[in-house]
Amino acid sequence: MIVALIDSGLGLLPTAGWLRTKRPDLDLVLALDPEGAPWGPKPKEWVTARVLDAVGTCLAHGAEVIVLPCNTASVTALDDVRAFVGPSVPVVGTVPAVKPAAAQCDSVAIWATAATTASRYQAKLVEDFGGDATVVGVACHGLADAIDAGDPDAIRSAVARAAAATPDDVTGVVLGCTHYPLVADEIASALPSGVRLFDSAEAVAAQTIRRIEALGRPASGEGTVTVLTSGKRGALPAAAERYAAGRTVLGGVVSRP
Repeated sequence: MIVALIDSGLGLLPTAGWLRTKRPDLDLVLALDPEGAPWGPKPKEWVTARVLDAVGTCLAHGAEVIVLPCNTASVTALDDVRAFVGPSVPVVGTVPAVKPAAAQCDSVAIWATAATTASRYQAKLVEDFGGDATVVGVACHGLADAIDAGDPDAIRSAVARAAAATPDDVTGVVLGCTHYPLVADEIASALPSGVRLFDSAEAVAAQTIRRIEALGRPASGEGTVTVLTSGKRGALPAAAERYAAGRTVLGGVVSRP
């Protein structure tokens, strides 16, 4: 069973890591787009075209399930991807974990990119799932870029700025960009003791596995990992090895150019 994960950068690693852990038999295609990254600030039509191009390439590599472990891709292109692949190919999107955070914490901060923080999409999530909790957005300027670069100083600086902008009474932080779980330990250490972190990577992986099982056909594979970079065969950036999820993914049989 071949599962494709599509993101502009390393934000696909947390979900890929969970899939490797829960179903090491699955063959993964990891489609990154270093030539087009970051996607967040780009126009909707551009992002949609870029995502659909990546989907087409993944299908050509045998993908039987498509996962968008990227908030921008999910918000912008999820419906288009489903229409493009048709009903026979399951498509799994990503939604920040606002609902569980608001259900368990009275005061919640959503750490996200500047574009997501200012978006109608995030405001609608808060309206729909914020419940009685107080929910605020915190724009984490430069954090996703620093994670993609594997730059520890830039990561520390971006995390510190976001922590300083987070209200003191917050008891839960939603990691609203799929890159951020890669530095969850750094984020936790910058926040007051007892603040809980919420991310959706494990839930997305679990939903992907449920969709695979619902197909009702043999789902075994060889556990290979194939990397596509802007549509071409490649390898994960060296920065991937800095993160636990990246090391988990790289521990598989990696298919290289």
